[in-house]
Amino acid sequence: MSISRVHRLLKLITLLQSSASFTADELARELEVSKRTIFRDLNMLELANIPYHFDPQRGYTIGRHFFLPPVNLTLGEALAVLLLAGPLRSGKDLPMMGNASRAAMKLESVLPPAIRQHIGDSMANFSYDAGPVSRHHGLDQDFENLSKAIAERRLCRIVYISFFERKQLELEVQPLRLSFVARAWYLIAWSVSHKQVRTFKLGRIRKLTVTQQTFVPPDIDLDEHFGQAWAMIPEGRLYDVHVHFEPKVAGNVAEVQWHPSQKAQFNDDGSADLYFRVDGIGEISWWVMGYGDQARVVAPPELRQRVAQIAGAMLAQYQREGLQ
Repeated sequence: MSISRVHRLLKLITLLQSSASFTADELARELEVSKRTIFRDLNMLELANIPYHFDPQRGYTIGRHFFLPPVNLTLGEALAVLLLAGPLRSGKDLPMMGNASRAAMKLESVLPPAIRQHIGDSMANFSYDAGPVSRHHGLDQDFENLSKAIAERRLCRIVYISFFERKQLELEVQPLRLSFVARAWYLIAWSVSHKQVRTFKLGRIRKLTVTQQTFVPPDIDLDEHFGQAWAMIPEGRLYDVHVHFEPKVAGNVAEVQWHPSQKAQFNDDGSADLYFRVDGIGEISWWVMGYGDQARVVAPPELRQRVAQIAGAMLAQYQREGLQ
């Protein structure tokens, strides 16, 4: 069952449990679907043993005493949900974070007092920081609209600020997936103009229009879209990368799984050698530079040269400013 239908069924249940009653026409207007779809959804509720009633004079309702079955969470499960969602109340504005925070508050409010007290005491001893993220303020509606467009396979028109092409683009795209990578949400879509799959950062979409036109998704394995790129920009060529790290940072670097292909080897002096098979050297070059003189590229020559050029340009810039 698609996410859009699940969302619609839950909304249908909510409407039918309200104090009002609805005719099929009214339900169709509320849910923005056809009467035929409403009847199919009502049939789905019947198959799920959800007792709705029909009154020829008033319409459809669900008995007030019906509730969806409760979710039986263990103490550990409740604590995990609240711990992860709790910090989201602190002001980070990624799409879905507000909903997650509100859901956590609702969960907390229905817990037995003793468990709620225990979790409150426990949470005071935990903290969680996902690290810096891109600005996503005001994108909840675009995120929701794109989610629905992906589920219903609807063509979208976007106005997009492209840093790569250094201009504002007006594009028709077939939305395929929303992905959170590194610090931001991205839309993976087939660009009709570019005739290829492209990645669009949500924060750079200046205008989104979801059309009524549907599309057939291209035959593409989205799980392989980023391929073996270091993060999200494959360059079309694989490199066997070998980076040596000095003892000061070796342990911290090696204990993180930076890439699926990663292999690490520790040396007697406390240093470490990390090996990767990566598509492209652009993204990984900036990662290496982040460790300064504590990292040295051993291979391939192309990456050694790229890092040396960047380091040389940095040195020249400081020298021009009078620093030796």
